[in-house]
Amino acid sequence: QVQLVESGGGLVQAGGSLRLSCAASGRYHMGWFRQAPGKDREFVAAMRWTGSGTYYADFVKGRFTISGDNAKNTVYLQMNSLKPEDTAVYYCAADGGFSDLQVRPHYWGQGTQVTVSS
Repeated sequence: QVQLVESGGGLVQAGGSLRLSCAASGRYHMGWFRQAPGKDREFVAAMRWTGSGTYYADFVKGRFTISGDNAKNTVYLQMNSLKPEDTAVYYCAADGGFSDLQVRPHYWGQGTQVTVSS
């Protein structure tokens, strides 16, 4: 059973920063999704487990950075210049296939709330 343990959410003012972390119980391609109230869950960013490729949704390019620590099977999401519309529950995701990761990951974390006040 794959376990994903997230941390790092919280409340921040617009323009501020937060860093999310997600530790996996094994080595997988990993990424982040988010779900705002009343909206569908959407892809945010993904990273190959080798660290050789990163991909972002257009709405976070230039503001969010995904990175990883292979020794710890951990992925991070550094979120800068946060906006109120970034408010959502952020979910860590993992999959053995990189294409599947971006569309329909097999494994999910429990989610962490990010709230950006205006």
